[in-house]
Amino acid sequence: MRRILVVGSSGAGKSTLARAVAGRLDLPLVHLDRHYWRPGWIAPDHAVWRTTVAALAAEPAWVMDGNYGSSLDLRLPRADLLVLVDLPWPLCLARVVRRRWARRSSGRPDLPPGCPERLDLDFLGYVVRYPRRSRPRVLAAVAAHAPGLPVVRLRSPAQVRRWLALLPSR
Repeated sequence: MRRILVVGSSGAGKSTLARAVAGRLDLPLVHLDRHYWRPGWIAPDHAVWRTTVAALAAEPAWVMDGNYGSSLDLRLPRADLLVLVDLPWPLCLARVVRRRWARRSSGRPDLPPGCPERLDLDFLGYVVRYPRRSRPRVLAAVAAHAPGLPVVRLRSPAQVRRWLALLPSR
């Protein structure tokens, strides 16, 4: 495994898991949020974003953390494994609120400079709706763009810990 894509709801632990996987397997870590957002939460032009993602996905090895459904068609065919961190939305929601409170002054290391973590109704709604809206889109994208791609679906924190423990350390 040289290219591992980690997706899931905000608050599911994608970034934490991606960091741990990258460390265990000695692979480069790519937080897509750091490449997407500009200071002040400014989104890039769609064509520029796709060019950026295509270049990142073309690298020989990575653990890539982030959803960005509009670029799954570029990333999935390059991935060796998809890890779907599929925790219950109430847990994800609680984690998002707890994370925001815990990092209210320091910020998140996986976000770019000038983009303090937001906690508004739109964002919270995204977390609540992820299982009904985004997860089916991810699975449909796998079927469309990488039908043979192995998918690991982790549905609880215990499953996340057990799966991570199975990975070899380098």
